[in-house]
Amino acid sequence: MPMQIDEYLGRARAFDGSDLHLTKELPPIMRQNGSLRPLPDAPVLGEDAVEALIGELCGREGISFGPGTDDADFCYHDETGRRYRVNLYHQNGGLAAAIRLLQEELPTIESLGLPKVLERMAGFPRGLVLVTGPTGSGKSTTLAAMLDQVNRTRSGHILTIEDPVEYLHPHKRCMVNQREIGRDAPDFAQALRSALREDPDVILVGEMRDLETISAAVTAAETGHLVFSTLHTTGAAATIDRIVDVFPPYQQQQIRTQLASVLRAVVSQQLLPRVGGSGRVAAFEVLLVNDAVASIIRENKGHQIASVLQTGVKQGMFSMDASLAQLCRERQVSLEDALDRCTDRELFRRLVGLSEG
Repeated sequence: MPMQIDEYLGRARAFDGSDLHLTKELPPIMRQNGSLRPLPDAPVLGEDAVEALIGELCGREGISFGPGTDDADFCYHDETGRRYRVNLYHQNGGLAAAIRLLQEELPTIESLGLPKVLERMAGFPRGLVLVTGPTGSGKSTTLAAMLDQVNRTRSGHILTIEDPVEYLHPHKRCMVNQREIGRDAPDFAQALRSALREDPDVILVGEMRDLETISAAVTAAETGHLVFSTLHTTGAAATIDRIVDVFPPYQQQQIRTQLASVLRAVVSQQLLPRVGGSGRVAAFEVLLVNDAVASIIRENKGHQIASVLQTGVKQGMFSMDASLAQLCRERQVSLEDALDRCTDRELFRRLVGLSEG
């Protein structure tokens, strides 16, 4: 008897997979510790089998998807109530699915081993805090830990806008309301506009995807809210440039001035294989926006941010290369992997104590 979708998902969880992919002419493929590999002992799926599994996903959630329809994003709940982020799409004339296995247990800054400075960011009274990195680098998990820190240490109203909701936050010291795009709001920009009338103290925007959402997030930070969000960028300088470049040229100086006023911190992260193959470890870059950084943003001198990161260690800042070098010295990641991910190979070699060449 063919396996059902919940069985495949349960097996992927048992093997500590983070994602499960369904595509014809392959067995179900899971992402485990960052690498793709077939789900053990799973059969190759024909087109009919893939369609049947996708039909199970859609049927339980009341989603209509098939030939001629656009891609679909939604949250799936298995029979035990565990949650999954699903993207359905078309490829090579057939259907395919990418399924993110969402975690039920809320992470903490301490349990994840995140930099202690993130606790300070959770205490900012207002402003914009960005967590950036490539897809699958753990941005949502870091944000969940920071939001839980707010929830445990402050009193107020936390409002999240996500697509979909990834971590469920119970009411602790804060009241928490979580809005899901497609279910509770049509899009990020409209949900953000409404948020300003919903009396929040802290707003989480799952992703700043476009000009309208970025503009609304900046406005929310300007009006006295603490706003957390993500971008698919690597490094603080690239993050600032990315935000500015979204705007037309005649507005770019204005957004630089606004960013200089509201941006409080940029945390960039990436995941590397841990030495010995036991999971992955995160490397970070942390930029705190002080007067010098605000001036750099206003004057479009992003090339100076690297030197600020080097001189701002006492304030809690550090560069990606410094973080990678520390992981190398602690033998948590290999030199080869760190060299592949560093920003400045010459600087990295000096930081790790290697001679050049």
